Amino acid sequence: MEASLLQAQDLACWRAERLVFAGLSFTLAPGEALLLTGANGAGKSSLLRLLAGLVPAAEGRLLWEGEDALADRPAHARRLRYLGHQDALKPGLTARENLRFFARLWGGAAEEALAALDLLPLADLPARVLSSGQKRRLALARLALAPAALWLLDEPTVGLDAASVERLRPLLAAHRGRGGMVVAATHLPLPLDDARELRL
Repeated sequence: MEASLLQAQDLACWRAERLVFAGLSFTLAPGEALLLTGANGAGKSSLLRLLAGLVPAAEGRLLWEGEDALADRPAHARRLRYLGHQDALKPGLTARENLRFFARLWGGAAEEALAALDLLPLADLPARVLSSGQKRRLALARLALAPAALWLLDEPTVGLDAASVERLRPLLAAHRGRGGMVVAATHLPLPLDDARELRL
């Protein structure tokens, strides 16, 4: 097994004057996937936001290759993709235009990303007319743009039918095959072979 790239050491998080979790430690090596499970309110989303650098840790350290991961926040932002509960789409832009916007930021080809989630037939429709499942697929298609080492996914399959969930399998497998890592919060099975589980 390769050496760990991401290390969480004794992390603690407070939200709304409540201790959500404490003493949380784990490591992640290239190609690995970690599933965050647990009841609603257990801290899965908070942990993902902490890993993304969006909320501070109350205690503990987050390391990348043994160094403080958040010492250079722009560099940390470049090495990850974060997909939260909101799809972050511009409703007046078409599916293609939404992906081209992110392709200009990150690189990659919008057409290939659309194809990866079977969205080419919907490419010229404004995002506002898409169903909730189609919007989620469009948000997920951003992952198929230029590679990033770490994918942080918060309930990525919400609103997806079984066929759409299965479309994620090759996308996730290709990412991990390139040495990419996945941390995903979920209540439902995900197409992530050999993923470890961290129950909060």
